Amino acid sequence: MNGGKGRRRLTARASAGRGAASHRSAATRRRLGRTGGEVPLDRLTTRGRLAWLNSAGSRIGTSLDLERTAQELAEFTVPAFADGAAVDILESVLRGEEGARWTGTGVPIMRAIAVSAVEELSSLEPTPVGETSVRAEAQHETLLHRYCLRQGRPVLVSRMGPADYTKVAPTASAAAKMRAAGVHSYLAVPLIARGLLLGSVDFVRGPGSPPFSSTDLALAEQLASQAAVYIDNARLYGREREHVVTLQRTLLPRATPVTPGLRVRAEYAPPTGHQGVGGDWYDVMALPGGRTALMVGDVMAHGLPAAATMGRLRAVARTLMTLDMSPERVLARLDLATRDLEDEQVATFLCAVFDPADSTFTLASAGHLPPLLVDGGGSAEFVDVPIGAPLGAGVIPYDRVRVEVPAGGHLVMYTDGLVKSRNGDVEHQLNGLRAAARDLAPGALESGGLFASAPADDTTRFDEAVLLVATSVADATTSADGPADLREWQLPQEGRAASVARGLVTDQLAVWDLTELADVFELVVSELVGNALRYGNGPGRLRLLRGERLVVEVSDTGPDLPQIQHADLGDEGGRGLQLINMLCRRWGSSRTVTGKVVWAEHDLPH
Repeated sequence: MNGGKGRRRLTARASAGRGAASHRSAATRRRLGRTGGEVPLDRLTTRGRLAWLNSAGSRIGTSLDLERTAQELAEFTVPAFADGAAVDILESVLRGEEGARWTGTGVPIMRAIAVSAVEELSSLEPTPVGETSVRAEAQHETLLHRYCLRQGRPVLVSRMGPADYTKVAPTASAAAKMRAAGVHSYLAVPLIARGLLLGSVDFVRGPGSPPFSSTDLALAEQLASQAAVYIDNARLYGREREHVVTLQRTLLPRATPVTPGLRVRAEYAPPTGHQGVGGDWYDVMALPGGRTALMVGDVMAHGLPAAATMGRLRAVARTLMTLDMSPERVLARLDLATRDLEDEQVATFLCAVFDPADSTFTLASAGHLPPLLVDGGGSAEFVDVPIGAPLGAGVIPYDRVRVEVPAGGHLVMYTDGLVKSRNGDVEHQLNGLRAAARDLAPGALESGGLFASAPADDTTRFDEAVLLVATSVADATTSADGPADLREWQLPQEGRAASVARGLVTDQLAVWDLTELADVFELVVSELVGNALRYGNGPGRLRLLRGERLVVEVSDTGPDLPQIQHADLGDEGGRGLQLINMLCRRWGSSRTVTGKVVWAEHDLPH
């Protein structure tokens, strides 16, 4: 009989528990929109609770995004553990700084990051996500949330009384709504990692749920300790990402130089996610004779090491371009420099040199995606550039190709982040890029329209991207002979070449109203042509460029680059380059496929 009565009492108690659980499951179904809800923790055994706690490792911290991690924490606990949860993080932590042991008065500045609640508590008034959390601490010296943050200890109010709502809620109206919604139990746990405070998480329970117990408190402490590590990892990764992006942007050029006959627009875009930062770069460099070097590269790695390697490669490439104007020779030497780096990283690289005299690009590629040539008539085709091995692979030589860009045409250079996608192969993505470039309205290509219309748009791009668009300029300053500020002549292969060069330069300076520089440039061009006759198998072409400065250039087929010689008082020669060095701002020489060019630069009069 006694045993029967015990069984009946046990059955009745179980039935009551099932009724409460059924109410809770209905709330869960309404919130989650599914036919079956999670089993509340109050119905689980100790082993079941531990299993739930262990499952947090696979459902919280799935990414290194701090806000997403906080939201995963809130959603993981509702409705299995609580009917409502709110996560607040220190403002300093969101800026990437370390957590803190709070020693000041009041409470540290917090920001609401994540909120989750069942449908019955949807009328509550928590601090909106993204806004600074404000607590009316002046009204209550024993404010519970302040105690949690300052002492670094959890706060449990198993059964809330009338005076407890104003100690819990951020505002008086929020306290009234909590009481009206039937919230009857409150639990606050600090988020502490490595002994430093990161924030806090608040839990509440409403109608149909049992009050929080000491067992719930211990479980919440374990969960908060685990979640705090994930949040701190996300903070550290976010801070490193900011450092990488800052370093990346610092190493990229701040402005593009003046490019005769060419209009250049370059842009760098970090990935929308928290991966793929570091390694993509571009450069635009003015070369002697009005030429322009355009470079785009991609280090096959990410993070600080890739950004550092990118900076070193860009510095080496700029140095090589001042010495060697042939892109394929630049790639060969850059490959040797890449192999000497201790990081043993590999990079792709695309180099193009624009010559405004004939509106042509000379291109060479080291494993990079082909550039896109868009003419003014709406046609878009990829340039068939011989693709060499990536830099650092040790497979040389490289080949070059020369293409002509019509007036108003565009050469589009980019990195793979512009087209890379998890849902399609490279060929399909490149065809999509070509179609997007063909369909863009006039002017949209130069304004970065490909970033929005490329296959890997801003919503799906998981890798950083560089886009460089070079447009051949055709305006009133351009004639059939080329840009009005650039003149080029073929010199005769005989002794009168110096006299012919002096006459051409003098006449052109008169046209440009620069006759005050005629004496200097007559002397300079005489020395350059004389050296070409003596050491370079005769002069080739004479080029005169008026830009930010006045530049004269003479080409020849000689293999040796000129150097300033030390001339004694009794020597008859050896002073030509010394004279040029004294008269001009600077001078230099560069190798070409057929020989070399020697140039000199002079400041324009004010």
